Amino acid sequence: MTQLVVENLRKQFATRAGPLTVLDGVDLSLPSGESVAILGPSGSGKSTLLHIVGTLDTPTAGTVRLGDTDPFALGEKGMAEFRNRSIGFVFQEHYLLPELSVLENVLIPVLATQTIAAEQRDWAMELIERVGLADRADHRPGELSGGERGRVAIARSLVCKPMLLLADEPTGNLDPRTAASVMELLLKLQTQTGTMLIVVTHSEAVASLLDRRMYLEEGRLVEDRQTAVDG
Repeated sequence: MTQLVVENLRKQFATRAGPLTVLDGVDLSLPSGESVAILGPSGSGKSTLLHIVGTLDTPTAGTVRLGDTDPFALGEKGMAEFRNRSIGFVFQEHYLLPELSVLENVLIPVLATQTIAAEQRDWAMELIERVGLADRADHRPGELSGGERGRVAIARSLVCKPMLLLADEPTGNLDPRTAASVMELLLKLQTQTGTMLIVVTHSEAVASLLDRRMYLEEGRLVEDRQTAVDG
């Protein structure tokens, strides 16, 4: 069942020389449990697309539907609540709060909207165990390696059991061995939870691990020809 539908998405930015078109009619659909890598040169609009799909930015035109919901029709408060409940994020910089423990960082999305219940704390600890950090739950980010911080970010992105997981260069700051380990873990958890996954990356090696590969060219998404042949 298709859970994410993006149609004719457009994004322009105002400049002194006139409107700059970054996205020019992007179409994308994903069923539950599927993963897709989006590749393209720097400045092609990959992160802009991810931010719009994640409701962190608004489109100039076009539609985004996640499940039965158009998040941009909810209003600012409703959209924020929907984002927190339905979308998880993994960023290159991780954005962990240095004064909080691993467990507290993982629970931040829950704290944004409600008091933490016992079952939510238990789920957060289960995720921490799944990412191999059960013995580091009380540690702070400064006491972790880059790969370990990446694993914390993955656990945090799944704590609200989102429909959609968005990862923006999740291995960009990691060495190849650590990057492979982080991606293996991300894909394993995504498969176990049935979450849709979109990964923006410059790495062909990372992209090859996902179900599909697409390229952002001249403001539009095109299916990777090799993926189409292999499929």
